[in-house]
Amino acid sequence: QVQLVEFGGGLVQAGGSLTLSCAASGFILDHYVIGWFRQAPGKEREGVSCLSSGDSSSYYSDSSKGRFTISNDNAKNMVYLEMSSLKPDDTADYYCAATPRLLTTVQAMCVNPPTLLGSWGQGTQVTVSS
Repeated sequence: QVQLVEFGGGLVQAGGSLTLSCAASGFILDHYVIGWFRQAPGKEREGVSCLSSGDSSSYYSDSSKGRFTISNDNAKNMVYLEMSSLKPDDTADYYCAATPRLLTTVQAMCVNPPTLLGSWGQGTQVTVSS
């Protein structure tokens, strides 16, 4: 069983930094693409960054490039999203999701988020104040 738990969200001021963590269990990270997604009130869920640790490929949305970094620690079965230079527009609930590598690519997963029937965590809230 694939299980994901996000944590690390909170309230930060614009320009600040925050690191989100996704704790994975029930699968080997290298066999999956892990994606970070976010959803703000009244908006569609959007891909932020996706990582395939098995082939060291990653994808970043235009808004996250240069500000966010996705990484993994396979020994701990963790995936991280380091966020810096945060903006109020980054305010959202952040979720991680997992899809087998054989079924997707980092770009495809981020551009076309998995359905809610897939493997998702419960989310962690990020609020960036101005």
